[in-house]
Amino acid sequence: MSDTVVLGLDVGGTSTRATALSLDGTRLGAGRAGGGNPTSHGAERAAAELLAALRAALTDIDPHRVRAGVIGLAGAGRLLADPRGRDAFDHAWAEAGLRCPYTVHGDALVAYASGTAAPDGTVLVAGTGAIAAQVRDLRLDRTADGHGWLLGDTGSGFWLGREAVRRLLTDLDRAETPGELGRRVLAELTGTTAVDAQPRATAGAVVQAVTRRPPVELARLAPLVVSSARDGEPAAAALIAEAAALLAESVSRIRPPGAADPVVLGGGLLTGDTPLAGAVRAELAERWPGAPLHGAGDGAAAAAWLAARDLPEVTDPTSLHTRLVPPPT
Repeated sequence: MSDTVVLGLDVGGTSTRATALSLDGTRLGAGRAGGGNPTSHGAERAAAELLAALRAALTDIDPHRVRAGVIGLAGAGRLLADPRGRDAFDHAWAEAGLRCPYTVHGDALVAYASGTAAPDGTVLVAGTGAIAAQVRDLRLDRTADGHGWLLGDTGSGFWLGREAVRRLLTDLDRAETPGELGRRVLAELTGTTAVDAQPRATAGAVVQAVTRRPPVELARLAPLVVSSARDGEPAAAALIAEAAALLAESVSRIRPPGAADPVVLGGGLLTGDTPLAGAVRAELAERWPGAPLHGAGDGAAAAAWLAARDLPEVTDPTSLHTRLVPPPT
């Protein structure tokens, strides 16, 4: 068993992280590369980033020691349904010298496994987008939201940014002076906090600044909402409270009342010490008071644990989780 190596990869739109672990929990190698999501970047570029991360993680390791691997990926189903994309990933895996099989799982499952070894529970992820998922026997069962910026992702970073702009536009329509959050958003979008003598002209400049960019870039305004809420700005605090209620409502679509299995919180908006993370924890604790709440941790290590669970020498997956997956910091 001491010679066995497992690989885990956490593949996102902006970065790809790979971790090589022994079954005693020793980190043998790590690699990082650019965004490897084929939906965002195309199959060939995504596979090239995957290969770069793999090669870095395997620098001092004989690839033949690797017995299993898991790739955690947003939109895993799209990759599995796309022969060209899967062929590109297969080729990258082989180019890294790997001969063992690998499995592709959705990033929500990997986020869940990074927070707990419990086979059943719920994961709520809020970053640029938002999704809730029920986990059964460490497989994604039912999901809620995750429908993308146009139709869903309520409570997400995109949602916060869009709603902050909407409230600014409402103030301008009413010829009211924007509050602190509105001024921060105005400065971010137009470079100034000044409002024209005809507020409609300023509203037009805001709309143009938003529509010139891809819609998802509204998520870049989410940190302004979070920091303003931390400073006690009323409009931002109200947005945070609304987002927390919407995220908890998404969970309630798939999680039974009174459930006591764990809930894992993932994504940049819920894993740090943010006002939204605190508000979501309070909402979930009120609705499911008996449920443990965990933060998501190292996704690449969690993917490696998912890979290792099916090896014949692994008889105690929970103990293995303790060795392989560091607790969230």
